[in-house]
Amino acid sequence: MKRILLILTLSITTIFAQAQYSNTKIQVGQKAPELEFANPEGKTLKLSALGKNKIVLIDFWASWCGPCRAANPSVVKMYNDYKKKKFIGAKKGFTILSVSLDQNKEKWIEAIKKDALDWPYHMSDLKGWGSQAGALYGVSYIPQCFLVDGSGMVIGKYNNTEEAVRDLSKFIKGKKKK
Repeated sequence: MKRILLILTLSITTIFAQAQYSNTKIQVGQKAPELEFANPEGKTLKLSALGKNKIVLIDFWASWCGPCRAANPSVVKMYNDYKKKKFIGAKKGFTILSVSLDQNKEKWIEAIKKDALDWPYHMSDLKGWGSQAGALYGVSYIPQCFLVDGSGMVIGKYNNTEEAVRDLSKFIKGKKKK
């Protein structure tokens, strides 16, 4: 009997843990909600403007998030590996839009520099977990990322960059499908 209760308890705990890390607000195939927030220089960026005819990885992160900072080298590698490739349905290629859940602008900017997040698109409303961008995308944990195609449709949602790379590579022009 104790063994059955233990198995039942572990099963329920596993189900709740998986549900906790599953974004149900954004679905693959839906139009990506617009993001329009300030970059570190205070200039407003819009997802729809920068993502027109580009595949965009929207990467939610924060300077204070250990797992995010540990994942940043993979994000940088992804950017460097794919930024010059040609993609199906994305005449202007690929880029990354980093959306920070920071509250401290100086620490956000410092982390961008320290982690060599060299792409030009970074935004934040500096409201931390109260971020409007996070709310729009149902972000309740970070890191978390979404892949959006050249027409603004969500083509993937992920807990890490490695998952996104597998999908992104499927859209490279001239690549043979397996």
